[in-house]
Amino acid sequence: MQIYNTMTRQKEELKPITPGTVKIYACGPTVYNLIHIGNARALCVFDTLRRYLEFRGYKVFYVQNFTDVDDKIIKKANELGKTAHEVSENAIREYFTDADGLNVRRADVHPKVTENMDIIIDIVKTLIEKGFAYEADGDVYFETSKFPEYGKLCHQPMEELQAGARISVGEVKEDPMDFALWKGAKPGEPAWDCPWGKGRPGWHIECSAMSMELLGPTFDIHAGGQDLIFPHHENEIAQSEADTGKPFARYWMHNGYINVDNQKMSKSLGNFRLVRDIAQEFDLEAVRLFLLSAQYRNPINFTRELIEQANTALTRIRTARERLAEAKEGPATAEDESFIASLAEHEKRFCDAMDDDLNTPDALAAVFDLVKEINTLSAASSKEALEAAAKAFDEITDVLGLMYNRKKDEVPAEVTELVEKRAAAKKAKDWAAADAIRAQLTEMGWAVKDTAQGPQLSKI
Repeated sequence: MQIYNTMTRQKEELKPITPGTVKIYACGPTVYNLIHIGNARALCVFDTLRRYLEFRGYKVFYVQNFTDVDDKIIKKANELGKTAHEVSENAIREYFTDADGLNVRRADVHPKVTENMDIIIDIVKTLIEKGFAYEADGDVYFETSKFPEYGKLCHQPMEELQAGARISVGEVKEDPMDFALWKGAKPGEPAWDCPWGKGRPGWHIECSAMSMELLGPTFDIHAGGQDLIFPHHENEIAQSEADTGKPFARYWMHNGYINVDNQKMSKSLGNFRLVRDIAQEFDLEAVRLFLLSAQYRNPINFTRELIEQANTALTRIRTARERLAEAKEGPATAEDESFIASLAEHEKRFCDAMDDDLNTPDALAAVFDLVKEINTLSAASSKEALEAAAKAFDEITDVLGLMYNRKKDEVPAEVTELVEKRAAAKKAKDWAAADAIRAQLTEMGWAVKDTAQGPQLSKI
């Protein structure tokens, strides 16, 4: 598999540190509010990466954190008259509601900042001892000038980065480029004891501590949104490699931005779309399909029209799968054998696309080509052909996290019995009895449709 590495700006073959095992750290949300469509893109993209690697036989250890102490959380807690812990725990519960709606699987571990304070403090102590960090009035800052490779991920020389650097009000750092590892306590804020007095960690050190604690000093893939490249991921690299003296992550993957109606999503423009609100209008499975319809590194534009198109495409996929379930079993034919042989080619096309830096648009094209093939099956197709098609279909759609809302209404026994009686009446050409049974089914809330594959039921 080829992965575009932000660090090298080129595609590279995925070569895990431990053969057969891939360790991934994906930056999770700061939990103070409901997640938005931009969060959803990262969640769906890297969930799909994980699924595909497992499909290809890798053992994947997937970590996604929750930042549960932050200025935004504290501000929200003060507004609501609650503790920061109450705000963050509620946001985490709501996060899982939305993530489940998008069929995003739980990570193997969801570490929280507040549960890793000892590890964070130990790293800060080490950085001070090694001369990479300094204390200033209860704060601790990383001295970027001490790390010569600073800027290697964002590919910006120190001079250009310095030109846009500022010292915020309340900061006492020595250089505008230095960043906070630890912040001294302020009244009314959650704080933890440390050698520099009470305080809480800076944003960047949290991910370094949690990722290295769970995945080791060097792991395979670090993932996140494009907006995290600088300063968050750049700072992670500097403090982590200064701490351990070893490379941090081998591959850096970043998904592109999402616009709404051709404009950058922002609260000021009134186009800030929460997943929870979108779910009131659209099937979230169609939203997931839409988010995978563009190559993950490219920008994507969220519009009502595009989601409706995705919903139409999803209906085509669902209809094809239902056709397999409803087709009658017949004897094997030469056409069936040819069809079964073609399934391997569809799967190969799918894998070739996914191996090319997670090219989900081409992978979806392979899925729709398979849908066309499935639609050529006759009512008398063999059991072997139907089962082979269903297996191939289910495997590749599961990699994309689709078809999870495919639900067949359970048909009550009395309804099934009436359908059989109606079929017998039609066979006996007792049209009056058949019509009477149809009317009875309608009263019970079921519509029956006669097809070449036999009667089909649907809930009214």
